[in-house]
Amino acid sequence: MKISGGTIFALKLPFVESFSHSASKRSYSDSVIVRVYSEDGIIGYGEGVPRQYVTGENIQSCLEHMVEHLWPAIQRFEYPNLIQTGNTLETLSQVVKTLPGHCSNGVIAWNASKSAFEIALIDLLLKRQSLSLGNLLQPKRQEVTYSGVITSGPIEKAAKIAELCTQHGLQFIKIKIGGNDTRERVAAIREVVGPSVSLRVDANGAYNVREALAMLTAIAPFDIDCVEQPIPRSEPYDLAQVKSHSPIPVMVDESLVTLEDAHALIAAQACDFFNLRISKCGGIYQTIEIAQTAANAGLGLQLGCQVGESAILSAAGRHLAAYITDLAFLEGSFGKRLLVEDVTKENFTFGHEGKARLVEGPGLGVSVCEEFLKDYAVATATFGES
Repeated sequence: MKISGGTIFALKLPFVESFSHSASKRSYSDSVIVRVYSEDGIIGYGEGVPRQYVTGENIQSCLEHMVEHLWPAIQRFEYPNLIQTGNTLETLSQVVKTLPGHCSNGVIAWNASKSAFEIALIDLLLKRQSLSLGNLLQPKRQEVTYSGVITSGPIEKAAKIAELCTQHGLQFIKIKIGGNDTRERVAAIREVVGPSVSLRVDANGAYNVREALAMLTAIAPFDIDCVEQPIPRSEPYDLAQVKSHSPIPVMVDESLVTLEDAHALIAAQACDFFNLRISKCGGIYQTIEIAQTAANAGLGLQLGCQVGESAILSAAGRHLAAYITDLAFLEGSFGKRLLVEDVTKENFTFGHEGKARLVEGPGLGVSVCEEFLKDYAVATATFGES
C-alpha cells in the first residue's frame, strides 16, 4: 500500500491565557499537524510541536524538512500491514525505518518533524486494519493520572492556581521556577496544597551549577520530589555535578532529545529521572526506545508534553502512558483548560483528580475537525496527489 499524498498544517492554537516559564512565554501554540492518505482512501493524522529551544526546529524549518526530506522517502515505500510480532518496537520499526535521519547546523534533531509523520502513518495503518493503537501498546492500566502545572508569574497568582489545583483534587503538581523568589514561591504553594500533594519544580535551564545548588538547598525543606532541568542543555558532566550535590532528585528534559543523549546521561550518572515527550523524542517508537533504556539503567520516568499539544498528541500520549510499566509522573491532556479550541470532536481534557480513561477506536482514536485545521492554519504545504 502506497501513501498517495497529504497536507501539512502549521497552526497557531490560541491559549485561554498566556503560559510562561524561564525559557519562553507564549499566548498560543505553534503546532504542525500532518494529514496523510493512502491510495485506498484511508486518512491518518499526526502532530509535532517544534520548539527552537528544545530540538532546534521552528515552524518554517519543520515544514521544509517534512516536504524536502521525509515525504520523498515515504512516497517511495510500499507499506505492508503492521505485523504484530509481540515486540512493540519491532512492530513499529516497520514505520520508523521509512523515515530518514538528517542533520543540519543549528538543529539537534528533526524530532517534531519526524513525530508528525510517524504518528500519522501509524494512525493510517492501524485504521486500515481496524486496530487501535492500544492493540499495539497493550495497556498496563485502565486509567491514568495527570499532573497540574503552575506557570511562572507573581506568587499571588501561583497561590491562586494552586488553590484551583486542590479544588480539582490534583495530587501531582509541577511548579515553573527561575526567578529570585523561588523559595517564597514554593513555600506559598506548599502552604496552599498541604503536605500530601506531590510537588516538583521545573527550571527550564534557568540556573548555572552554583545557582542551582543554592536554590535546591533552599527549597529542600518543602518536600520536593524532583527538579527538572536545573541548568541549560550542556555536557552531561555539568548535570552530574548538580546531581551529586543536590538534596533533591534531578530530572532531565531539554538535555534529553536523542537516544545518544540518553546513553551519555546514563554514563555520566547525570540524573535520576528522564522526562520523555513524544514530539521532543521523535515519535512513539523513539520515546519507547529511550524509556526502555532508562528503565534498564534504573532511572525514573515522566511522560511529559510540549505546551499546547492538541488532542492528537494527547491521544498518543494517553496510549503511551497506559503502556509504560513504571511511570512516576504524567503531564498533558490539558485540552480546553489551555486551548481556546482543540482539533478533535472528542474531549481529551483530564478530569477530577487528573484522572483519564483510555482512548478507544481505530488508530489513535481521534476524529479530527477539518474545518478547524483550515481556520487555524497560518501556512500549509501539500504533497503528492491532490
